Amino acid sequence: MTLNPPFYRNALEPAALIEQFLAHPPLDFQAQRLTDGTPSFEVDFDLLTTLDSPWRERVMSLPGHGYWQGLLSPRTRFVGSTVSEFLPLAWMSDVRAMPGELRRRFGRRYPFLIIKDIPKASPLLNKADNQVAEELAQACRQAGFVLLEGQALAYLPIDFASTDEWLGRFSGKRRYDIRRKLRQRDRLDISIWQCGGSELAEATVREQLYDLYRQVYAQSEVHFDQHSKAFFDAVWSSTASGGFLFLYRAAGKIIGWKLCFVVTDKLIDKYVGFAYPEAREFGLYFNSWVDCLEFALAHGLRYYVMGWTDAEIKAYLGARFCMTRHAVLVRNPVLRFGLQRFRGLFASDARWLESTVSSSG
Repeated sequence: MTLNPPFYRNALEPAALIEQFLAHPPLDFQAQRLTDGTPSFEVDFDLLTTLDSPWRERVMSLPGHGYWQGLLSPRTRFVGSTVSEFLPLAWMSDVRAMPGELRRRFGRRYPFLIIKDIPKASPLLNKADNQVAEELAQACRQAGFVLLEGQALAYLPIDFASTDEWLGRFSGKRRYDIRRKLRQRDRLDISIWQCGGSELAEATVREQLYDLYRQVYAQSEVHFDQHSKAFFDAVWSSTASGGFLFLYRAAGKIIGWKLCFVVTDKLIDKYVGFAYPEAREFGLYFNSWVDCLEFALAHGLRYYVMGWTDAEIKAYLGARFCMTRHAVLVRNPVLRFGLQRFRGLFASDARWLESTVSSSG
């Protein structure tokens, strides 16, 4: 197993994955580097994407929404990427000067300028990277950016010796429920395919895998970054990232896959493709979770990192969470005031995490 060292500050993922994002950005995105090498992109951004669900539904139900909804999708410049859990900063970045420089360069050109996913005292990063992230957040505030709470990143320390020990930490009722969901395991054919390997060299197979990704994307509540087939073809065909797939078959048919990476002491769970309704019938979500835990144990890894979405079910399976911040600069002063005044509406994950911690305490 090849361990991929990080080449950006804050990057949990291999640098090669970020390079593929820049070469093959999501559909309707334009991606570029900043002058210091930090990834950046622009897109028509739906401002309701990160709004709390009840408020988003209220706005969408207003009269004439179909006519004026385009006004809620301004061209927006982002600093960061959508393939990284945290903002991947180039090593030469001057974080104290960056917000001011970005404001001078982009502040008048774009209605919204967003530095996304700034880490917030993450246990997954070293002390130096957390310090740099805090300096960046403070510099953003001083440059007139509004800091918003981001999503809750799920991770699980591998501080147990077996999956039985992991299960033993739950109540009897929860153990029973999880084991019940794993009953279809014997009916699954599970294999590991290395990116760049012969199994992924066949174009028809990659087309089938991409279709399963699109099925998952179609079922997602939030549609932001739909990756192209060219992106996955590039990732699947290259050995540069050290990526690999957990591949699931039932009765000879491919019904799911999970794309993962090993970076230093972490297993990074990045993308999935599931066939429906088979994925539910065979409990692929739970089975693939256990496969990742067993892989991490077998390779002596310290963390399993599984991304931003589905926080409640991940908490049910024992995950912990850390938060990020988004630094937002709004060109219109009235909108800037409104964002400052109502920024709490965009912090649903932070409130959920706070309530979860309070109830468990």
